Amino acid sequence: MNMSWTLSRYLARQFFTVVLITFFIFLTLIFMLGLVELLRRSAEKPDISFGLIASMALLDLPRIGGKTLPFAFLFGGMAAFLRLSRNNELVVARAAGVSVWQFITPALVVSFVIGSFVVMVYNPISATLATQFQQLESKHLSQRSSFLALSSNGLWLRQADSTGQSVVHALRIGEQGIELYDVTIFLYSNANAFLGRIDAREAVLKDGYWALGDVWILLINDQPRRYETYRQETSLTAEQVHDSFARPDTISFWDLPHFIQTAEAAGFSARRYRLHFHQILATPVLLCTMVLVAAAFSMRTARFGGVVQVILGGIFSGFLVYFLGDLSLALGLSGILPTLLAAWAPSAVVMLLGLAVLFHLEDG
Repeated sequence: MNMSWTLSRYLARQFFTVVLITFFIFLTLIFMLGLVELLRRSAEKPDISFGLIASMALLDLPRIGGKTLPFAFLFGGMAAFLRLSRNNELVVARAAGVSVWQFITPALVVSFVIGSFVVMVYNPISATLATQFQQLESKHLSQRSSFLALSSNGLWLRQADSTGQSVVHALRIGEQGIELYDVTIFLYSNANAFLGRIDAREAVLKDGYWALGDVWILLINDQPRRYETYRQETSLTAEQVHDSFARPDTISFWDLPHFIQTAEAAGFSARRYRLHFHQILATPVLLCTMVLVAAAFSMRTARFGGVVQVILGGIFSGFLVYFLGDLSLALGLSGILPTLLAAWAPSAVVMLLGLAVLFHLEDG
């Protein structure tokens, strides 16, 4: 039989309401834990007000909350289906000839629509707020601002030494930012007065200095000087250069393709950004997968009874999703798995498990 539009809307509304409540509970817990952690980190900084800490916790809330969204759909979906079962609504629908596939279709549609909204709207907003949080954290807690910028014009680095500060610009990059080519270094005093510039064919980051090759030094009120090799002092380390890149979750879904292209053109590996892009793209499928898993456990409960089965099944499924996600992410970052496989494999594996259980319950 074809399920009525009224019943479909009712099921979709019930599912959406419970999932929304579950997600709100998750956000509340995340905010409280984040606030406590920020208060702990700022305990020795009396100049930081509670209002600033609370605003920082709110800014970081969408980023962390987005990671828990699949679990909100999993546990919220199980709660919604269990509620329909305990109210005998599921039993009546099944008795009227409604199949399990017709019953969960409204929830799948809601999940796909919300997943698409997360990709196109929620993620860009979350990335913007996460960037603001990172800036406030660097300013008030880490006491270190970003010193690296990557654009289509090359790499820009801001560094400090014993005589002042300098800005390094390179058109081409090698070895993940450790080797620079076509380098220009602008020199400034501690009072931000321009002192001159250094042009070099290449620069290699060593322990405490840049090893420059084929160098021209042009200082104010001095003649240009050329050197085959030259050492320019720096406080940067290789780890700082690698870690200074923007976190993938601070870049909007719409900006990621351009950032990936720019990073790869500059000589940096953009594997983790490409992997993050496909993980975001897989969000609608992942949410639908959580609905299938939730339905598999709740339908079984409807037939055989036992809320404990739902709880244990949800915990196991959540652990499985988390484990597979982290495992595929690690394999993808290391290059063992292709990016597409690493991003989409967890959703595909869990979806197949959910479908297998539902086929068994419906037809087996």
